[in-house]
Amino acid sequence: MPGTIFDTNIWIAYKPARLPSDLIMSAVVMQELVVGASDKSEIKFLAASRRRYEREGKMLVPDSEDWWQAGVIFNSYLRKLKSRAGGKTPRLQQSEKQRIVRDALIAVTAKRAGALVVTDNLVDFEKLKPYCKVKVISGSDYFVG
Repeated sequence: MPGTIFDTNIWIAYKPARLPSDLIMSAVVMQELVVGASDKSEIKFLAASRRRYEREGKMLVPDSEDWWQAGVIFNSYLRKLKSRAGGKTPRLQQSEKQRIVRDALIAVTAKRAGALVVTDNLVDFEKLKPYCKVKVISGSDYFVG
């Protein structure tokens, strides 16, 4: 299912009205959008969108292998940080850990689907790139280029 996945920050920053025909919704992104919903009407809209993506076969849901790979990627990333810190375990805030794991899930599911990830969070995706060769482009390059 090659296609395009918009990261959460793309939906928030660009509010794309015109969607590409090959758009795939990541279940991880949908969850993040629901968490950030401003009210019940937005949740209702997202629920209808979720059902539509599922009905059309355009909802990309992490499976057990994806969760496993995201854990392996995060472990590799932490070990790299530890070796750079002279063997000391790096202290990462819980929010940073959660963000990286969610981005790893998006990356591995996108790679599995052969999809392009559009994100303005290139910093985190660059951290993951040594462990998951997913195709990534910035929102400005995608929408302008």
